[in-house]
Amino acid sequence: MKSYFPFQWHITDACDQRCRHCYIYSSHTQKKIDSMTYDEMEQTFYNCLDFCEMNDRLPYFYLTGGDPILHPDFWKLLKLLKSRGIPFTIMGNPFHLTDAVCHRLKAYGCEKYQLSLDGLKPLHDWFRKKGSYDSTLEKIPVLKKAGIRTVIMTTVSKTNLPDIPSIIDRVVEAGADVFAFSRYVPSGGNLDASMTGEEYRALLAECDIKFKTYEMAGCSTYFNKKDHLWTLYEYETGAFTIPKDAKKGMIYDGCNCGNCHMTILPTGDVYACRRVAESKVGNALEDRLADLWMTSFEAYRSYEKFSKCASCRLLAFCRGCPAVSKGTCGSFYGPDPQCWADEASGLFQ
Repeated sequence: MKSYFPFQWHITDACDQRCRHCYIYSSHTQKKIDSMTYDEMEQTFYNCLDFCEMNDRLPYFYLTGGDPILHPDFWKLLKLLKSRGIPFTIMGNPFHLTDAVCHRLKAYGCEKYQLSLDGLKPLHDWFRKKGSYDSTLEKIPVLKKAGIRTVIMTTVSKTNLPDIPSIIDRVVEAGADVFAFSRYVPSGGNLDASMTGEEYRALLAECDIKFKTYEMAGCSTYFNKKDHLWTLYEYETGAFTIPKDAKKGMIYDGCNCGNCHMTILPTGDVYACRRVAESKVGNALEDRLADLWMTSFEAYRSYEKFSKCASCRLLAFCRGCPAVSKGTCGSFYGPDPQCWADEASGLFQ
């Protein structure tokens, strides 16, 4: 069976939250709310299908925004996806998820719905808006009843670091199907981005124990170790070993920027990664995506340019988060500020 190729597709900037760490609003550069017309969405859709045909892949869409459900042609787009039997995940807000809406989403082919939880109630509602915390947890069973898997994503910064273990407890209690976290990318918001590598490693160690405890107890929540620094942590603990047959020069895992996903914005702009500032590589309404993949995307595949990772034995499996590097030091290939590996680790050649 062919492998899926994921497109993170922002169909609108419209949103009924103003999250303090959102890369759309927190940078203070948003001049207006952009949304694709239906004709533009249809053009983009077929451009994605052409890309997959050229690369022998199957399309998978992560529809987001803003909140995609606020787009006036949202349901019309879902009808188009269903007509081609293409599965998708929604990354949105909880506020419009009634029983009827969730069952309708499922009927159109929605497999997963991703919601965010960025702290316990006081902090999460400060991040997003009042009532968001309760609404997020309340909508997990509503989605599950409709047959849609629920994903809870947390954005970690020093601001909410102490809340993370308790967030895991709340997510498990609510019955979420998947939990994951990624790190805050400095983008102009007023979050504390000064978390050190040692502080982040301590968080991973605490979460690892908590994950294993829940798993041993038969917990149904899947803990997705999304951040690639988990690879470094598990290398140190022995949970990950470099395969003996790994070939030099091959990339096996780690950051997917430039090698197995792309982002499309409401303007049609194509980004190597939405979290990487200034990573525009073209425009889906003007360029053939299959051509961009063979040209502009190459700028994000120069693995020998990573200032720290290039000499690390885990280069082919980790590379940290270049988006965090870009947001912190201004370089995609700069050192990940939360990577704690040093010369004493024995990883550097």
